[in-house]
Amino acid sequence: MMSPVQPPADDADVPRYWRELGLPGLVDVHVHFLPERVQAKVWRYFASAEAHYGAAWPITYPLPEDERLAVLEQLGVRAFPTLPYPHRAGMAAWLNDWSAEFAAAHPHVLPSATFFPEPEAPFYVAEALDRGTRIFKVHVQVGAFDPRHPQLDAVWARLEQTGTPVVIHCGSGPLSGEHTGPRPVTGLLERYPRLQLVIAHLGMPEYREFMDLAERYERVHLDTTMFATDFTERLMPFDLADRPRLSALRGKVLLGSDFPSIPYPYAHQLAALHRLDLGEEWLRAVLWENGARLFGLEA
Repeated sequence: MMSPVQPPADDADVPRYWRELGLPGLVDVHVHFLPERVQAKVWRYFASAEAHYGAAWPITYPLPEDERLAVLEQLGVRAFPTLPYPHRAGMAAWLNDWSAEFAAAHPHVLPSATFFPEPEAPFYVAEALDRGTRIFKVHVQVGAFDPRHPQLDAVWARLEQTGTPVVIHCGSGPLSGEHTGPRPVTGLLERYPRLQLVIAHLGMPEYREFMDLAERYERVHLDTTMFATDFTERLMPFDLADRPRLSALRGKVLLGSDFPSIPYPYAHQLAALHRLDLGEEWLRAVLWENGARLFGLEA
């Protein structure tokens, strides 16, 4: 199945790569843009990553906001979210306000929002949907909450009804938490089976269990954030015996990168997916077609 197209050698080579695959660009469902002081706090956390993860995590793109936007433009990323996420109550509503303003100022940005288990959640989620939010982000490990929390019942019911994608970091990697792993998400889907969940990081390291959910539930997708990269393979390797399942899930896998807070160049994420040797049709689906379909984008 080896493709005659060569993987990108570096970031400058990425446009050549997607053009040779016959694509108009890339759709990346896992990009972060955060308010400046929140972004600075995130980067301070990664500066001490060795203490958290047992491995250094040098940020490749610790750039001012306008320069980060320019990098994505040069790479050919035609649509991407901001994916805010709170670590405590009282943050989500103002993160959503900031994200809405950011998206309004930048045409390639998918309007994004988040939520936290708190009494106000159904109201600010409804407000976010009313003003055009296209995608939500939930981080179970950072937020330290069970996604089945009763204060989120009305939120999940509304998101199931609207079919709005929710990128959910719920796997136990790179750090586990009290509510990470497949069990809470399985319980959530048993209650709301038509949720349009996008399992971040392909559910690392519980790849197999989250592929089970993508096979079982019509609207469950997987994103490739950090998946199959050298960095992740050292910590949480993917069993290549499961490649046929990943191939069969071609229509449900979405490109994700975690830009800008990644410890390698953007091109390496694409090269890592390429070397899985799942074929050009799989790559075209993952890098553009599935995301374009999910968000109604035109070439």
